[in-house]
Amino acid sequence: MSTGLYDLQGRRLYCTADERKAFLKEAQNRPIDVELFCLTLCYSGARISEVLNLTPQRIDVENGVIVFETLKKRHRGVFRAVPIPDFLISRLSRYALPHKPDQRLWHWCRTKAWQEVKSVMAINKTDGPQATAKGLRHGFAINALQSGVPLNMVSKWLGHSSLEITAIYANAYGTEERLIAQRMW
Repeated sequence: MSTGLYDLQGRRLYCTADERKAFLKEAQNRPIDVELFCLTLCYSGARISEVLNLTPQRIDVENGVIVFETLKKRHRGVFRAVPIPDFLISRLSRYALPHKPDQRLWHWCRTKAWQEVKSVMAINKTDGPQATAKGLRHGFAINALQSGVPLNMVSKWLGHSSLEITAIYANAYGTEERLIAQRMW
């Protein structure tokens, strides 16, 4: 297993900006539950299980954030607020209306969620180890850093315990690395 942005065979583990854009576009052609799940994954950088555990009471419309329980901690009850676009907050809050405040928005198992993500990726021929929810998470982090979001904010949004963990996303390669390099040319 790799701890960087490439696997042991040298294959990229993150979705590029173009792959994320294509994913978002294809998600719009899916049923509303699948679409909103995919949009939430892509725009929040949350883990697949964290999105699956989302309830209406954790959609903070007033502040424009989703409050996720960070699941990779040693104990429960560790939360983080992640800002998301206004249009998505609005759509999620409408989607949540028929649900009880503490009822999960998606009653899928992890496998079903993973299959939905893979299905959306497949339409655009996004294939490889990056064509996963984790690839979207990695792509979110790289996009945030390239957009000038400070490392400490990205770390907070991802629910990382240290900046050191988040710093791997500053080591983007390929097109992403060239975009960074072009700033100095």
